[in-house]
Amino acid sequence: MAAATNSTRQNIRQTAERLFRDRGYAATGMRELAKEVGIEAPSIYNHYKSKDDLLREICIDIAGQFFKAFEAIDKNEKSPTKKLRSAIKGHIAVIGNNLEASSVFFHEWMFLEEPHLTKFKKMRFEYEQNFRDIIDKGIKKGELRNINTKLVTFTIFSALNATYDLYLYKSKEKISKDEIADGMADLLLKGLKN
Repeated sequence: MAAATNSTRQNIRQTAERLFRDRGYAATGMRELAKEVGIEAPSIYNHYKSKDDLLREICIDIAGQFFKAFEAIDKNEKSPTKKLRSAIKGHIAVIGNNLEASSVFFHEWMFLEEPHLTKFKKMRFEYEQNFRDIIDKGIKKGELRNINTKLVTFTIFSALNATYDLYLYKSKEKISKDEIADGMADLLLKGLKN
């Protein structure tokens, strides 16, 4: 029975990710979600207390995966440029492995209710600060040009967070996750290097 419950919960979440991505959080109702999953509307509340509970789980889970990817960077690596490359590739890997959830994370987070919204903003700030710290070290070591760190970080995240479009809108040209990660890292770092 527990496996069926977990399977249903997982199905609800995956369906919510797709509906939130396709229609938006505000335009997706719990009845509609239950119908898509193939369960009675009241049954959905056995798995999630509210639509906000679903959104919170998606956003906090993806944020946690971004942190985990960042923590996987080699602590012994001395070069900030190499660390930044690893951080960029890790960020893109999380997106590539979670396309629908990443889209929700990027576009629907503002619908989180308090106290989850404040927690999410704090996590996002801390994660971005990790990148700013690497960039600052790279500037101080002379590996990176002396450019406003906040502007650089904003530019990096704007580029990285748009990569899910490369995965979602398949073209005849196949681009692998590694090609996307390496290409983005090369493009971004080339403009930053001293």
